[in-house]
Amino acid sequence: MRINAKTKITGLIGYPVEHSLSPQMHNTAFDHLGLNYCYIAMPVKPEKLSDAIEGVRALNFTGINVTVPHKQNVIPLLDKIDEEARFIGAVNTVKNEDGMLKGFNTDGRGFMESLKEEGIDIRGRDVFIVGAGGAARAIGFYLAKEVSRLCIYDVDREKALSLVSDLKEINREVQSVDSLEKIKGSDMVINATPLGLKKDDPLPLDLSLLRGEHIVCDLIYWDTPLIKEARAIGCKVINGLGMLLWQGVLAFKIWTGINPPVSLMREVLVKGIGER
Repeated sequence: MRINAKTKITGLIGYPVEHSLSPQMHNTAFDHLGLNYCYIAMPVKPEKLSDAIEGVRALNFTGINVTVPHKQNVIPLLDKIDEEARFIGAVNTVKNEDGMLKGFNTDGRGFMESLKEEGIDIRGRDVFIVGAGGAARAIGFYLAKEVSRLCIYDVDREKALSLVSDLKEINREVQSVDSLEKIKGSDMVINATPLGLKKDDPLPLDLSLLRGEHIVCDLIYWDTPLIKEARAIGCKVINGLGMLLWQGVLAFKIWTGINPPVSLMREVLVKGIGER
């Protein structure tokens, strides 16, 4: 579709954003549905975040996605924050409602949808998360409601303790651990650290801790060395592609009120990752 004077603008702010596949995913969905919207990626340096948010309001953007390093710092710049995003302490989606900017977080729901799609039922399971940053907080909000026990490990012990303290409001069986050894007794292991983004990154955990019965998940959206090694051991594995897809699907619906073509959006992501 051609951009015209009635085109509604959405997009992504972060720094950097040149690697993002979200423009292809959303613009393909807009075109397929014949919606007069467009989605653009906008690099915003941290010191310019406040100006960027005022620009969203002043230029009447329909909404934006927010990625690192702005997910936490954007919160005080918005007019409303939904309960989920407030608990998580991070926003990844903003909707402009007649100049009123409301923040949401679709990462956790996106993760849960990706598990459902893979036929993974985590109810009553013992889950271990490596990492206690924003991604762990988003998925932990939902996991704590379903699992029997949730263990969280981070090299930054204080960060892990802070997350556990918050999640205990949902499930008393959430605990911080100071060793990765409890992975052995878990049902699912989730890498919520950035380890695996770079080719020379070390593995986020010792492979000797894994059993073939483990479900191993990496929130990075391609097959990292952890995913490849776990698959070779016989584990059921899932990368972060489904989470990336479903958080986008949920954001799309927040902006438009319309269910997007999920299978088409997935095809775009798979193709984009394959071309890297």
